[in-house]
Amino acid sequence: MDHKKKGYLLVNFGGPRSEEEIRPFLESLLTDQEVIRTGLPEFLHRFIFKRVAKKRAAKISKEYALMGGKSPIYEDTELLAECLREKLQAPLLTFHRYLPATHAGFLKSIEEMECDEIRVFPLFPQFTYATTGSVACWFERFLPSRITLKMRWIKSYAAYPTFIQAHQQHIQDFLAKNQLPEQEVILLFSAHGIPLQFVETGDLYPDECAASVSAVMQAFPHAIGRLAYQSKFGRGEWLKPYTVDVCEGIQKWCKGRSHVVFIPISFTSDHIETLVEIENEYMTKIRAAGLYAYRVPCLTLNPLWIQAIMELFERSDYCLNQMLVRKK
Repeated sequence: MDHKKKGYLLVNFGGPRSEEEIRPFLESLLTDQEVIRTGLPEFLHRFIFKRVAKKRAAKISKEYALMGGKSPIYEDTELLAECLREKLQAPLLTFHRYLPATHAGFLKSIEEMECDEIRVFPLFPQFTYATTGSVACWFERFLPSRITLKMRWIKSYAAYPTFIQAHQQHIQDFLAKNQLPEQEVILLFSAHGIPLQFVETGDLYPDECAASVSAVMQAFPHAIGRLAYQSKFGRGEWLKPYTVDVCEGIQKWCKGRSHVVFIPISFTSDHIETLVEIENEYMTKIRAAGLYAYRVPCLTLNPLWIQAIMELFERSDYCLNQMLVRKK
């Protein structure tokens, strides 16, 4: 019997909680060398991309204005954490990777967490060094080893049965609510893209995304299912097909179906990529092609999703923090 005193940790991107946090959020994101891999010395990388963040903040502020000047991802993560605390009856912290204003409080709280083991759950279902790996790198850098050595990560859960069931039920409920027969729909799974270079150096992210889609589609044998990748940033090749290209060419492959349902398969809570990019860019292109477009909301507080997290917290096949840090 395991008598260790456990603590728990949810990790997520974080998102600006106000207009004032947009620029710090972007600076933190773009200076992360797990996300933007220039090969430059850290000081030079930071200098360049802090300037890039300053320029992009003005443009992206307009997109955040469409969401009320903030992202819901912070509040959604905190609500999820509160639900889990009630069920676990144990200490549970949250870490928001790109919200620097929250980091000092997090460091203090985890130092004070009295436990023998910390079970870490990434709100990124499919593993990539650019998300889960980035958080592990941050912990290696800013936490003492006596804490990181306590960490037991759920590396990913791309095809975990209850996670898949949560998506399947979520989609089925959405189709029923909108009176969309399965035989008439295209399920367009849009995942956040990563540079092709990451995959060529050993990142398994596209395999995990494909595993998620394949598993979800088992419940929809009469629908057309497609996986595409969104949110390309900068130059260079990223994972394909790009969601934008799939939308622009949809008349070539829709087989006469007129209802396109977007499913953000790599996102577990809504953010600018789902609320603005999918809704304002991709759905607009589908409608311009004469088809109907819909978006299934992220899982957020779906009861089966919460059940999946609870089950995954009890698994025994954990990874140590250092195992998730990319070897350079």
